[in-house]
Amino acid sequence: MTEESHTNEGGCTCGHVRYQVLSDPLIVHCCHCRYCQRQTGAAFALNALIEADRVQVIQGDIEELTVVTPSGKGQTIARCPKCRIAVWSNYHMSGLRERIRFIRVGTLDNPDLMPPDVHIFTTTKQPWVRFPEGARVVDIYYEYGATWSPDSLSRGAALFEAAGIALP
Repeated sequence: MTEESHTNEGGCTCGHVRYQVLSDPLIVHCCHCRYCQRQTGAAFALNALIEADRVQVIQGDIEELTVVTPSGKGQTIARCPKCRIAVWSNYHMSGLRERIRFIRVGTLDNPDLMPPDVHIFTTTKQPWVRFPEGARVVDIYYEYGATWSPDSLSRGAALFEAAGIALP
């Protein structure tokens, strides 16, 4: 998927919510923290981080629910009001809450297009989870400059600047 020529669509299980992603994500996290495990009912959450203005609801409407996170800042999960499937979340990061969506990759029509770039919070992964050879794996979280692509760093810097904060 390239930013110039492709979009990717997704939606909830019942079909009420449909959305379009208008470019490649900044990065795709496979998060193994206990909060993601509990909130998804699975061994991890697979989230594609993308600028909010590059995600468009093309059908239906969403409802938002705020839940706790390990940081204590919380996240707002966007769900279908009918089938309750979470399609994305917005973490309450300083100034970025409305600027970055964490798309739930499993809700994409073709989730194969967004494999994980990095596995995070692996100190709390399920013991039976095995990583593919060559996978980028970190104990807790990563350094942006060492993990994001140059294009993603440029796009991320613009987001952080618009929020009035420096890219970590």
